[in-house]
Amino acid sequence: MDNGKNVLSRYRECPIPNPEMPENVRTLYLESAAVASKSPRGAAALLRLSIQILCKELGEKGININDDIKNLVTKGLPEIVQQSLDVVRVTGNHAVHPGQIDTDDPEVVKNLFDLLNIIVEYMIALPKRVSGLYTNLPPDAIDSIKKRDNA
Repeated sequence: MDNGKNVLSRYRECPIPNPEMPENVRTLYLESAAVASKSPRGAAALLRLSIQILCKELGEKGININDDIKNLVTKGLPEIVQQSLDVVRVTGNHAVHPGQIDTDDPEVVKNLFDLLNIIVEYMIALPKRVSGLYTNLPPDAIDSIKKRDNA
């Protein structure tokens, strides 16, 4: 599997994708990285699409990104992740519908790459790590925790 280093070497400002990023999201992330230096607006639009696909990976419909974010919030999405999703969503929207955000600024696009990695970290990587640690607790400790939480 391509870890993205070949593509990312063409756009040095782009961080390597989070290793836990779903493959279909990673593909768009790398495509965005490949065009970022020549078309920051194109990169922003692709990153917005990445967020839409990621919402689907997180159990949402993937049709209306705004509704998906709203549903994730009702399911307990941390505010920092909601804000990250909305930054990428709004900035990506402005890339295809020019407005007040300068998506031609490479720093703005670099921030979108960072935010996508942060979202994957919070929503996929961190829960996976914590779950792995939790399931390795002794069974009697897990039973005690369940009793405490159901009391």
